[in-house]
Amino acid sequence: MKNRLTLTIAIALFSSIVMANAQNPIIRDQFTADPSAHYFEGRVYVYPSHDIPATVDYARKDWFVMEDYHVFSSDNLVDWVDHGRIITQNAVEWVQPNSFQMWAPDCNYKDGKYYFYFPATGKRVNGQRPDGSIGVAVSDTPYGPFVPEETAIKGTFGIDPCCFIDDDGQAYLVWAGGGLVICKLKDNMKELDGEPVRIDAIPRGQTEGPYLFKANGKYYFSFPWVEAERECLAYCMADNPMGPYEFKGKIMEQHADVCWTNHHSVVEVDGQWYLFYHHNDYSPYFDKNRSVCVDSLFFNADGTIQEVKPTKRGVGITKATSQIQIDRYSDIKDTCTDIQFVNADRTFDGWKVILYNTIQEREPIWVRYNRVDFGKDKLNTAVMKVLSLAGGKVDIRLDAIDGPTIATFDVAGNPGWVENKIPMSDFKPGVHDLFAVMTSGSCIQIDWVSFK
Repeated sequence: MKNRLTLTIAIALFSSIVMANAQNPIIRDQFTADPSAHYFEGRVYVYPSHDIPATVDYARKDWFVMEDYHVFSSDNLVDWVDHGRIITQNAVEWVQPNSFQMWAPDCNYKDGKYYFYFPATGKRVNGQRPDGSIGVAVSDTPYGPFVPEETAIKGTFGIDPCCFIDDDGQAYLVWAGGGLVICKLKDNMKELDGEPVRIDAIPRGQTEGPYLFKANGKYYFSFPWVEAERECLAYCMADNPMGPYEFKGKIMEQHADVCWTNHHSVVEVDGQWYLFYHHNDYSPYFDKNRSVCVDSLFFNADGTIQEVKPTKRGVGITKATSQIQIDRYSDIKDTCTDIQFVNADRTFDGWKVILYNTIQEREPIWVRYNRVDFGKDKLNTAVMKVLSLAGGKVDIRLDAIDGPTIATFDVAGNPGWVENKIPMSDFKPGVHDLFAVMTSGSCIQIDWVSFK
């Protein structure tokens, strides 16, 4: 790995790069999909594809449009840094200009270099397609600059590469093309070493986006799979990276709504495993614009994977001094609550939680957001961005619906959003679950809560 000086320089550069506080989705200012996550130099780096609106002259307005790649990183899985564009289609010698088909990528590290693998449509030469559709770019750091090779990797016909490096240093490339295939890489990480081998344990149904990883001595070949209407995430297991593999089941069920695709990666950080995947949260009516999410992943005693349920809350601990987006809840009352965009025309503005009452409702109306760190130094002010035409009261309670109240907002009726600031009635250090409980009123909308 690179030395501490390189990491220090990288962190020093972050001040010029936008930070994004995250629950799910983790990237909140652009569309991202097909996340490839790796743990490099004490940070998690995510290499996604980048969905963009169709250009004026692009023929298919109803399809995926991808022209470049960004890389994002975090040291806590909560605050994400966008390191900017690392590869763009019209700056790669072998890629067909303005083809907008830069599908799911991957990156890995070997012998002091970072290798970024990406698929694209190649230029035709004398009417013939190029001998390969997956390229590689090389960098001294995980965030670039990456320098692409002039030609694609010979023998790669397909999309969605994943580079896996075993404990003995042997590198493998897997991708989707004529099925899901695997092949050894030569030591230079730029050439195939042998012929690709098809993974035969894959069940019937469309597949793509393979991701190979190792845990507890076992090899996991995972992939999106259309078992029913949309893609779920499934996997096989083996004792050798080349197989033979045995199909084991699903990692994540297909999305319950209109998002047809899913694509993923799996990474271990400090003993905890995480599943990165995507969903069309910021684009509910057009599933070709997607967003990266992350949730915890767990194994059974026999090495099989427990099915991951997608959450809005995601992972990580949120600082009490940040704007806590309680609409990304970990639990919520199943009646008299709703989640909507703050502004349906600007979805990246995020969501709001709506608490409302009816004549029949007699119980408190609440939303729960877990793992909020209040630190050690006393905080004395609570802030809530709120909108309510008729007003009402909201308690902020800790650890239970009827837990200790640390602030009570007496919300006045107002037709617009207001940042309501009040003294805290109590302070409790450490990490707590936070409950926003409406105790009176007919309808209160909350954007976020914070403590100072």
